[in-house]
Amino acid sequence: MITHRLPLFFLLAIATPLMAGELTVHAPNDINKLLAPWLPEEAGNPSRLQGQLSEILATEGYFSPEFTFSENDDGLTLNLDPGPRTIIASVNVTVDGNIEAKTKSDLIASWGLPVGQPFRQDDWNDAKQQILADLLAVEHADAKLVDSEASIDAETHRADLSAHYDAGPRYRFGSIRVEGMENYPPDLIARYNRAVQAGQPYREDRLNALQGMLQSTPYFSSVQTTLDREAAVVNEDGTATAPVLVRVRERSPHRVSFGAGASSNTGARVEVNYHTPNLLGRGWSLDSGLRYEQKRQTAYSDVFLPPDARNRRHSFGIMAEAADIQGLKTERYAFGAQTVQQRGIVEQRLSLNWQEEKREASGASPQTARALVPNGVWTWRHIDNLLDPRDGSVIQVQIGGGAKAALSDQNFVRLHTRVQHYIPLGRVDTLNLRGEIGYTFADSRQHIPQDYLFRTGGAGSVRGYAYQSLGVREGSAIVGGRYLAIASAEVTHWFNESWGIATFVDAGDAVDSLQDIRLAVGAGLGARWRSPAGPIGVDLAYGERNQEVHLHFSLAIPF
Repeated sequence: MITHRLPLFFLLAIATPLMAGELTVHAPNDINKLLAPWLPEEAGNPSRLQGQLSEILATEGYFSPEFTFSENDDGLTLNLDPGPRTIIASVNVTVDGNIEAKTKSDLIASWGLPVGQPFRQDDWNDAKQQILADLLAVEHADAKLVDSEASIDAETHRADLSAHYDAGPRYRFGSIRVEGMENYPPDLIARYNRAVQAGQPYREDRLNALQGMLQSTPYFSSVQTTLDREAAVVNEDGTATAPVLVRVRERSPHRVSFGAGASSNTGARVEVNYHTPNLLGRGWSLDSGLRYEQKRQTAYSDVFLPPDARNRRHSFGIMAEAADIQGLKTERYAFGAQTVQQRGIVEQRLSLNWQEEKREASGASPQTARALVPNGVWTWRHIDNLLDPRDGSVIQVQIGGGAKAALSDQNFVRLHTRVQHYIPLGRVDTLNLRGEIGYTFADSRQHIPQDYLFRTGGAGSVRGYAYQSLGVREGSAIVGGRYLAIASAEVTHWFNESWGIATFVDAGDAVDSLQDIRLAVGAGLGARWRSPAGPIGVDLAYGERNQEVHLHFSLAIPF
């Protein structure tokens, strides 16, 4: 509530007629900027205009403005003196209820409109709501603003503020009750819950985290989490324990989808996918599909299990693939298992995969390669935005290998490291530095599946060259080598929130001997569009080695 005393203005008669012509206003610059959106271009009823402007000025702390109107041949001129601005003279914030003394003192100390600041209606509203929001966010789910008053004295230009809150009881989380779940195992919610534990003090952000975590799973189309305060039990220490109510709506148990697209790397694509989130009635998520691309055809089926007690996601799957890229025809069959765990800002992936590959390089004899490979991948992300970063780094380290003594045709160890570093340049520009190195320790590349060797070229690697065209020549085909090196620098300038332009230089090569390294350089320009899934890039690049121009398009997000 605002109470104030204003002087009466008798500058104009109440029934002042409408004025024709332009309206000219003379006022201090800051007042002109404040009133500009509200001023009419044409002169109108001065009394009405004066009333409207007085209300607007009052919201900024000017409670005693003076208006002088004069009429001339061109219309109406208004000389406006806003008068002195009202200043906060006193603040009285009280908080009742079962609240810790330190919490209370911290809340009062954080009041956003202290003594000495100008009074503004928006600041007054924000200050009141911020205290209430802070109470509601931690322990005090029943908190409310009981009363508030801004007493304005327009003659002395002072404001006396008071706000009275009732914090209510301090809440703790109780057990979780689930409504709407019919088809999944009873422990499914508990396996995903890492945010809310019985006995913990209530925190709004933990409740929201549980909701977001469940919403991101494949099981539910909607999730709502609330503290059931009506079922709360008051404890001996005056705190209240309330159950957490989770209301869910289950997704369809079977989904079939169809898609089509294109990639500058593998050509046009069509695919069909089948998904069920409740395989064998155990809450296992099955993803399977067929994908037909011009240069590669794939059939796959993957099963993902809910998290275990250590928040690890286990999965297993099978895959069959045929490809014809740069004169190298391959057929491979693979199955394996993987576990993924987030350890702070590091994502850890541990896997065991077996595959058999038949390959035929144009102009060379067919070969077969088999490998059983334990593999570890550690990805460290420290960026400001996962989909559209401007600042920070992403580092990935990978190690794996096979042995003849363990179902592999060749002894080898494969190391691979990728780094992307983003540097903001001013307000809208970004510098993206990318580097990649790899080495497969082995006596020979023969009888090692192509997945554990290196080829490069194309979108996401060295632009200006065809997909996987940089590697080791075997017959008239390009096959993988044991060494890889890539470096890239790209500057992106954004014209607005949606569109930008990039210029870049890439260099890289994949070889079978360090003596053969001769980095292929590509450079060019590209367009960027911020899609909901991340920036989409379309690049036109010139490769100096082959003196060719290639068009590339891809989703330009970090790995």
